[in-house]
Amino acid sequence: MSVKLLDNKAFYGFRVRRTVAGKLYQEYFSLKNGGTRLEGKLKSEVEKQAKMRDQALETEQRRYLEETKEDRCFKSDGTVRGISYLLKTEKSGNLTPIFQVGVASKVEKKTVCTSFSLNAHGSDDAWHKAVEAYSKHKSIHKNSKLYQRLLKAMPQVG
Repeated sequence: MSVKLLDNKAFYGFRVRRTVAGKLYQEYFSLKNGGTRLEGKLKSEVEKQAKMRDQALETEQRRYLEETKEDRCFKSDGTVRGISYLLKTEKSGNLTPIFQVGVASKVEKKTVCTSFSLNAHGSDDAWHKAVEAYSKHKSIHKNSKLYQRLLKAMPQVG
């Protein structure tokens, strides 16, 4: 929830703040009337209005994110945003080719980073494992068109 109670010299009331489709919405719900602070039922009513506005913005935010999910998965060159092909330097000094997945996980509510070695799995299996991990954390179903498109977006390795 993005409803915050502000109580300072400049303002006393609730602030609702969310970003929807790249636009910041910041709205204020005052807990003062004629210079006096609202209490009890009147304060609860203003809080309810602020929470209702936040819920409406959250609904818009979720709708936008769902509608643009596919676009946000890919870079302009067609590669997957969040999966990189890298040459990892081991302690021995050897270079190991990997697919590294680094995404903001919707499941774990934090940034997740994992990698799959092309030497250990082969390039196709390593890519499939990377897409599987990516999809799990981005809540993309395996039977979706988006998942199939992700599988086909394997970068050139070599």
